[in-house]
Amino acid sequence: MQYVTLNNGVEMPLLGFGVYQIPAEDTERAVSDALAAGYRLLDTAAAYGNEEAVGRAIRSSGIPRGELFVTTKLWVQDAPAQDNTRRAFETSLTKLGLDYLDLYLMHQPFGDVYGQWRAMEALNREGATKAIGVANFYPDRLLDLIVNNEITPQVNQIETHPFFQRTDYQDLMREHGVRIQSWGGFAEGKNDLFTNPLLAEIGKQHGKSVAQVVLRWLTQRGVIAIPKSVRAERMVENIDVFDFQLTDEQMARIATLDTGSSLFFDHHDPEIVAWLAKRRLDTDPHTHRGRAARRICP
Repeated sequence: MQYVTLNNGVEMPLLGFGVYQIPAEDTERAVSDALAAGYRLLDTAAAYGNEEAVGRAIRSSGIPRGELFVTTKLWVQDAPAQDNTRRAFETSLTKLGLDYLDLYLMHQPFGDVYGQWRAMEALNREGATKAIGVANFYPDRLLDLIVNNEITPQVNQIETHPFFQRTDYQDLMREHGVRIQSWGGFAEGKNDLFTNPLLAEIGKQHGKSVAQVVLRWLTQRGVIAIPKSVRAERMVENIDVFDFQLTDEQMARIATLDTGSSLFFDHHDPEIVAWLAKRRLDTDPHTHRGRAARRICP
């Protein structure tokens, strides 16, 4: 495994395992298989509804806590945001069955962002989470947060894949010491990614699959990747990407696939903003609102 060093000195694996859209009833087995395959970075969120299953897999693995890097995410909080952020953090920590987090991310750039961030800064200073960051923050939101707060986010997890490459934004984040992390690295198969002729040709040259080419392209750029799979053999394949390197010419060819726009949703779209900003996690196990939220909230 290769690692990146965050702006506070914490080391984070460059490749991990994500559990977005894995049903809670399947998550424990999937995470157990991922840990057995060698993954040590696990990425979940309160909105995914599977933190407890991730925690069970961690405990049953027998892997020392210090060898794992566990991330979860804060959903938009009602006022008072600082108090509610701490309560949400403690709820996630309890569900995971952990004493601390390695990385806590603000899941959406909405609500009282500053109140939420101040609470996250306090949790970081207390050692309750080793690092803090954000997700789905576009450049204007990220720079505003950096300028007006004491701690610069260590990570920004954003949609990043061959059809939406975010290279200019990655450069901007690098200037400010923020690490880019990809969600949707495979674009959920959109635009026929897994049969793309260019990616398939490059894979053939290295004896690798399209998925392995994409993950190598991400990690070679220094983008932290968290591919998801429920198939153990695919997990093994996805982590086997550090024994080859793409050439400059191959990287340049992949760059031609960039469309420059999201394949999912735009956080500047007023309808998306209104929906996400007003959404609250459903704590009632007898309804399905939480499941609906998980479908659209990477």
